[in-house]
Amino acid sequence: MVSSWITPKASKGGTSGIAGRGLHASEPIGAGEVVAVKGGHIVTTQTLHDLPDPLPNSGIQITDELHLVALTGAEYEPVMLFINHSCEPNVGFGGNTVLVAMRDIAAGEKLTTDYALFDDYDGQMTCGCQTVGCRRTIDGRDWQRPELQHRYRGYFSWYLQRKIDDRRGTRQ
Repeated sequence: MVSSWITPKASKGGTSGIAGRGLHASEPIGAGEVVAVKGGHIVTTQTLHDLPDPLPNSGIQITDELHLVALTGAEYEPVMLFINHSCEPNVGFGGNTVLVAMRDIAAGEKLTTDYALFDDYDGQMTCGCQTVGCRRTIDGRDWQRPELQHRYRGYFSWYLQRKIDDRRGTRQ
């Protein structure tokens, strides 16, 4: 069976003040520390869209047309990270599947990421993060916003960072 890995310094599934269930630090987590490694089956965007609810919610995008996702109800819980969106995140990406702490995280804090760090799709959602810097509406193309590219440099998923670098003509 496929699954994701979450640091023993965090616990998943507790009630989140943002949406549904969440991921919380049970011990302090240092900046740069690996928080989670996303697991799942590699599927195309079309296959992702054809999956019954709630399976698509378990996915993360790893290229323009590929995603990691649970394919069965039995896999949903082990694959799901329950890391909610925040416009002021404390977790970013170190590659495509590794999530790292962007700063020191105190015990008891919610672990959050900005969906702009790994999502590239047509669509929007209402944000419930309630942070001072909340964008209110999260767009599947927020990664294209220059202020987010600047703020999150080094924490975008690998495939989005390549897209950003290609647009700027700075990819090596």
